[in-house]
Amino acid sequence: MKKVEIFEPALCCPTGLCGPSVDQNLVRLTAIQRSVNHSGKAMIVRRNLAQNPDAFLRNPQVAELLKTDDMSCLPITLVDGAVKKTGAYPTNAELTAYTGVDSEKVNTK
Repeated sequence: MKKVEIFEPALCCPTGLCGPSVDQNLVRLTAIQRSVNHSGKAMIVRRNLAQNPDAFLRNPQVAELLKTDDMSCLPITLVDGAVKKTGAYPTNAELTAYTGVDSEKVNTK
């Protein structure tokens, strides 16, 4: 089973629904995460710096990226332990490629 880990900047919540404006990118990602995780074919795990800082320190690749690039490297996407993308969330097409689950069909609205 493929495992996608997304190490996110500090957020008050992972959905993007809190605060003065809704972050549609986080809403999209949350919907895709639920769909992929329910497929049984892959798993997406999101790690938020504010809620799970130890996960950032435990992963040597993430810790090194933070040390060299500071916060500009976030979010960081790992697939089966390999860094695939930094500085932006993965697109639907990238998540489909990473997981084998067609995230283009997920209703994110």
